[in-house]
Amino acid sequence: MYEYKKIAPAIYEVPKTGGMKVPGLIISSGELLKDQEMQKPIEQLCNVAYLPGIVGYSIAMPDMHWGYGFPIGGVAAMDPETGVISPGGVGYDINCGVRIALVPEKFEEIKKKGSKLLDAIFNRVPSGVGHGTRSLVLSRSDYEQIAKKGVKWAIEHGFGFESDIDHIESRGFLEGASMDEVSQSAMQRGNAQIGSIGSGNHFVEIGAVEEIFSKEIGDVWEMWQGQTYILVHSGSRGFGHQICTDVLHEFVKQGYAKDLPDRQLVAAPIKSDAGRSYFQAMAAAANYAFCNRQKILHEVRQAFRDVYSIEPKQIKLLYDVCHNIAKFEEHMVEGKLKKLCVHRKGATRSFGPGAKELAQSFQKTGQPVLVPGDMGRASYVLAGLGNPITWCSCCHGAGRAKSRVQCLKEWKGRDVVQHMKKEGVTVVASSPRTVAEEMPDAYKDVSMVVEACVEAKLATKVAKLHPGLVLKG
Repeated sequence: MYEYKKIAPAIYEVPKTGGMKVPGLIISSGELLKDQEMQKPIEQLCNVAYLPGIVGYSIAMPDMHWGYGFPIGGVAAMDPETGVISPGGVGYDINCGVRIALVPEKFEEIKKKGSKLLDAIFNRVPSGVGHGTRSLVLSRSDYEQIAKKGVKWAIEHGFGFESDIDHIESRGFLEGASMDEVSQSAMQRGNAQIGSIGSGNHFVEIGAVEEIFSKEIGDVWEMWQGQTYILVHSGSRGFGHQICTDVLHEFVKQGYAKDLPDRQLVAAPIKSDAGRSYFQAMAAAANYAFCNRQKILHEVRQAFRDVYSIEPKQIKLLYDVCHNIAKFEEHMVEGKLKKLCVHRKGATRSFGPGAKELAQSFQKTGQPVLVPGDMGRASYVLAGLGNPITWCSCCHGAGRAKSRVQCLKEWKGRDVVQHMKKEGVTVVASSPRTVAEEMPDAYKDVSMVVEACVEAKLATKVAKLHPGLVLKG
């Protein structure tokens, strides 16, 4: 059993033991920490603290659960001179993330044709394991341009508007990408998957803004109670997954797993050829993921036009955030501004008011932090406060409470789609198995997760969302 002590509201410290180079830090509530399943991710949190060059704390968010190498919900910042970069600190689905767009119509009106809308989206947005679209197959030249331009490539191809760019984390582009470090098999896996959601916990969700907590920020962001929202959750699909697989194999082969408590943490020095190669490939996958979510939103906008005659430009992208990524950012370390390589795996950046990277529209409010819950209860939109203790990071969702295997056993023989319909949520999916794996009871209570982040002063609540129409993989 790992020991931890409360050092501030919703903030717990795990003391250094063994080879830990820094303490652990848990953002949570006493209630969430009572779960016996927390011991495994806390063990992973402590293992991350063994990594060379880690700065400050090894951090876990209140939605934390077991993952590959890092816990999902893990954050770690590394010194670029002495530190390492770890694929397990980013994850297989590189730049898995979520975006929210706002529709200038009450959801009460939209849901009258909800089934027709879902069918239109289902026909436009491929979903399910391995599914992609043959209408857009990437060439080597396309891949090169995606790595070079990020989301601008998608916009140049007609998938959205220039005005979207300021509403995407890092303007939809991670510098340093190179296709020279990407395998042919990764390109083959991803060449027909731009504009698809995949499977697992990925989705397109449409519902109502149920409650506004901050009218001041809501007014700036043009959010209002009863308004229709669109959430899109997807990442780099098979392209990013293959990149991660390739690099993990290469890192282990080169001996970078030695002297670590868990070989899944295998990591190369940031300044090494191996470390630089991984970052270049990871950045290419991150830019691919930005384009993927951009294309998905484009198709959803087209579906709204077809069903409701709402023009695509009327559907405004509020924000897009990454939650599986490593990025170079400047943070204060012992009173000095220092560049760090910040790993966020199942965690969201939460820059506060005045952060220089944010567009003008978010300078006074801080960036939107998107926290999808489950398809039955709620999701939240927060505003970042830029708390330095977590390197300006926040939670990324509700966090799993049950394994997929457990969910399948518990829902076996039951009509999960009909069950959700009785709960007021219409679900369309390529496979009922995916729906069973993603039922609301598979997740922690997102409201408890959000309250812990608010109590720890990582972000402030702006709006609560309620799902009504869901497309799953």
